[in-house]
Amino acid sequence: MQLHYDVELTYTSNAIEGNTLTHRETAEVIEHGIAVGGKPLKDHLEAVDHYAAVQWMRALASSAGSIDENVVCQLHARIVARSRPEIAGLYSPYARRIAGSSVVFPNPAKTPDLMRQFGRELQHFPGEPAAAFDAHFKLTAIHPFSDGNGRTARLLMNLMLIRFGYPPVAVRPEDRKQYLDALEQGSLSSDLAPFQRLLHERLDATLDAYVAAVRQAAIAP
Repeated sequence: MQLHYDVELTYTSNAIEGNTLTHRETAEVIEHGIAVGGKPLKDHLEAVDHYAAVQWMRALASSAGSIDENVVCQLHARIVARSRPEIAGLYSPYARRIAGSSVVFPNPAKTPDLMRQFGRELQHFPGEPAAAFDAHFKLTAIHPFSDGNGRTARLLMNLMLIRFGYPPVAVRPEDRKQYLDALEQGSLSSDLAPFQRLLHERLDATLDAYVAAVRQAAIAP
């Protein structure tokens, strides 16, 4: 069952960022190493990278290792290990913008200090879902990397959720507009209520799915 959910985490997180592999194609690449004709090499590499990052994230979640700035950089390094190795785990020295958005990210000269502070905060977050969602938002607001910020933030969120005793949450492609709008609203107005509400709804749905799967397994012959 874990393989199914980890493939879903990989597919959904990559799809939100424009990866063209379908859920089935993502599973084929991960489970069997089968290349999909007509799809970019980068999309295949992103699937392999993200799945490997999920496995590393799960191992860390089950350990006593601290969650800090280094962990964030390690997550990012694994997410882009094959697709963009030249930026793996490195803060961008350039200004970052999102096309079509009026959000302005911090000056890159401030990134190291902001990430050091964020890393210290991570070690003192309360063990509750809202804290994991808040960490996700804060990392995307700093936007320290040239690429892969959203994927890293979602894996950090799920690392914290698992550590807190909750299942990981997938933000689906059909949630994309609501999700990005909520992130933008949080950055422009500091109103995180829509973002928190969306992710709590996704967590509730995930918990329901886990319970249903366990019940089905219990009655299976």
